[in-house]
Amino acid sequence: MTGTAERPAFYATGRGTGGLRDWITLLHPPYTMWHLSYVAIGAALVSHPSLFRLAGTLVAFLLAVGVGAHALDELNGHPLRTGISAPLLLTAAIVSVATAVIAGLVVGGWRLLPFVVVGAALVTSYNLELFGGIVHTTAGFAAAWGAFPVLTGYYAQHWTLAPSAGLAAAAAVLLSWGQRALSTPVRQLRRHTRSASAHVVRDDGAELQLDRAQLIRPFEVALHSFAWALALLAAALVVART
Repeated sequence: MTGTAERPAFYATGRGTGGLRDWITLLHPPYTMWHLSYVAIGAALVSHPSLFRLAGTLVAFLLAVGVGAHALDELNGHPLRTGISAPLLLTAAIVSVATAVIAGLVVGGWRLLPFVVVGAALVTSYNLELFGGIVHTTAGFAAAWGAFPVLTGYYAQHWTLAPSAGLAAAAAVLLSWGQRALSTPVRQLRRHTRSASAHVVRDDGAELQLDRAQLIRPFEVALHSFAWALALLAAALVVART
């Protein structure tokens, strides 16, 4: 763990030069994988999902969330400390969201248009904190990055929304709520805290001293594990259905 606590995120591999590693960091790989898993889980609720529609929906979310939303987030003060310039971030956000809209329409045509419009609105309003930041809340995050991908993944397969999709969306809301509960304090520790320690006295009298890196580690082990667990669960469900 030595030295890793100085990075702005546990998945950050960039060097602040604007190179390939900075772009990989910008994608927030574990979190992007986490939210794409919701799309696949939604699709897998249908008996025989169309792999073409699933692939198209995943591409649309990868562009809109993985690139577009995160580029807008990095545009606001460079929290990940990448060296990607503001004009390039803005261009990446516009192009990726626009391409995501096109991908969504290719997958579902006008039937998917309401979800495409809502998705684009969520990306911009959440990451730019529009309307007084009303969407940029824990509840907004859980709805936009949890429930919405599940519902879209299901609807793109069946053009309807069944009770099972609603139950899965509710599960995604709770998981996303938990994700936010874990990621918010660790983000504060990494990006806005110079030093931190905790003095623990056990009931047997033993004393422990925890430093900043040790305080960070449990949060991030949980986040990393949950991201991979959801990805594997989504893959298992899709394989079982196809």
